[in-house]
Amino acid sequence: MNSELNRIKLLLLDVDGVMTDGRIIYLNDGGEAKAFDVKDGHGLKLIQRAGIRVGIITGRQSEVVARRAAELGIEIVYQGAKDKMQPFREIIENFALEPFEVAYVGDDVVDLPVMRQVGFSATVADAVDDIKPYVDLVTSKPGGRGAVREVCDFLLKQSGLWSSVTSRYFED
Repeated sequence: MNSELNRIKLLLLDVDGVMTDGRIIYLNDGGEAKAFDVKDGHGLKLIQRAGIRVGIITGRQSEVVARRAAELGIEIVYQGAKDKMQPFREIIENFALEPFEVAYVGDDVVDLPVMRQVGFSATVADAVDDIKPYVDLVTSKPGGRGAVREVCDFLLKQSGLWSSVTSRYFED
């Protein structure tokens, strides 16, 4: 798998259930709240440091997602995507990518069409069981609780990029 993972140039993520634990908290003022794991965020920064772009395709529309994406420097953001194949096709066309150069992390059947097209697919430990047979990696951690970091670390280590982006942390 290492040579295949060396070809990954873009990591695409679902949000609810992947970057978050899937819960949506409605606030009295009409807003909503979502919790994001800081370790997941650092994993995404590491993957970006390795030269791999990060993007989001989510079925819901949320200002919280736009804010988190901006904070992490994620410029590819598609919200309100009921059919995730449409933004996927746009993204690979706009960035002149082949599907095998993309990794995708999702957690439900709506993610399956994209997962079956990409070079590497992953899902979270608490994903819908029906999609688990179709992915390359099922994380040990649940969505919103370190699963994204686990995928980032896996991709970096398997492609040989881990030490180049983390060596400064291990230096004496």
